[in-house]
Amino acid sequence: MLKRLSSLAMALIAAAFLAAPATAQDGPLRIEITDGVIEPIPFAVPVFEAETPGAEQVAADISRLVAQDLANTGLFREIPSSAFISSPASFATPVAYPDWRAINAQALITGAVSVNGGSLVVKFRLYDVFSGAELGAGQQLAGTVDGWRRMAHKVADQVYSRITGESGYFDSRVVFVSESGPKDDRARRLAIMDYDGANLQYLTDSSSIVLSPRFSPSGDRVLYTSYASGNPAINLLQVAAPGARAVPTAPGELAIAARFSRDGSRVIYSASSGGNSDLWITDLATGQHTRLTDAASIETSPSFSPDGSQIVFESDRSGSQQLYIMPASGGEPRRISFGAGRYGSPVWSPRGDLIAFTNQEGGRFHIGVMRTDGSEERLLTTSFLDESPTWAPNGRVLMFTRETQGASGGPSLYSVDISGRNLRQVTTPGFASDASWGPLQN
Repeated sequence: MLKRLSSLAMALIAAAFLAAPATAQDGPLRIEITDGVIEPIPFAVPVFEAETPGAEQVAADISRLVAQDLANTGLFREIPSSAFISSPASFATPVAYPDWRAINAQALITGAVSVNGGSLVVKFRLYDVFSGAELGAGQQLAGTVDGWRRMAHKVADQVYSRITGESGYFDSRVVFVSESGPKDDRARRLAIMDYDGANLQYLTDSSSIVLSPRFSPSGDRVLYTSYASGNPAINLLQVAAPGARAVPTAPGELAIAARFSRDGSRVIYSASSGGNSDLWITDLATGQHTRLTDAASIETSPSFSPDGSQIVFESDRSGSQQLYIMPASGGEPRRISFGAGRYGSPVWSPRGDLIAFTNQEGGRFHIGVMRTDGSEERLLTTSFLDESPTWAPNGRVLMFTRETQGASGGPSLYSVDISGRNLRQVTTPGFASDASWGPLQN
């Protein structure tokens, strides 16, 4: 497949990977990248054809959402339909490439939709307008009319993948803490939504404080911290049938900051006793507890590497809050953060190449990334309070919490790509915090 990618595909791969600027020898399509600034690829999405009576609205909705998904990445720029010279008469009509070249479209996505009762079939094709060829084979997806949004996200994921060479992230969900009420008496409950804020559902009520929800690697379970008993404890629930159960943890006064292991069989967390906190792992099947650290310092916010062999966490063992890495079986940690200020809430990228973190310095908060050895540190955001980063499933975008000042201020979710570009607020019905981005859905 990679050998068949056209000049369009190769150019956008360069953009997605933040490669060096293209040279004149690379071909007529040229993307200049300077300090993370990428010229988006112009693309067109004519309204998908309705192949059966009554499919017109869902066809229009799907094609519109595909365009929104791609445009919201910042890597693509949609050409409005008002600029079209022609549109395919049907899904089977040959593409009039000169008409699309004339309006500077470099990618063209066509599709067709059929509805039979509650069943939905979507077909689509992706064309490289410059080379005048289809990029990969056309594809057909089947689902339900009620699930049309997922179908659109899947089409967008396929288009994104064919052009960039890496997986998309549109058909994914986010679990977060939904907040409401006055600042000094805010109600909190767990909620889940599509990555773009649609299809919101609540997983818990607001009878007790909930914090730090974390998806399992398969996306079917969520860990979170609950104050239902008066003290923080780790709970687990099934997304499909919410109803929490407590996770047995090591003896101590409280347990917080839980995450799943990469195979979902164990839970790593911070357990406190006597004002000191250490990292522990509990096997969910056997209930066996394993202590990983034993120091006169506060260790918390652990996160596994993608292969499960290492853990990154925050600790004040050096006198200030910093980031450390150690083997997942325990051992001597090594410090990786050496910039100005304090570092916390580290999260290993699903690609394994970067660690995201929160940095506090000079009265400002930042979301940043660094290599796993601490090199190439980049601060991506700055504000009164930015915290709690979480990775998109393809490791190219981060979501985080940003809080505004004042009596009427509150937290919202934002996303930013790993170059610091394309900062966007995520749509939620009210205040929102502590997001965890789940995997692509099956």
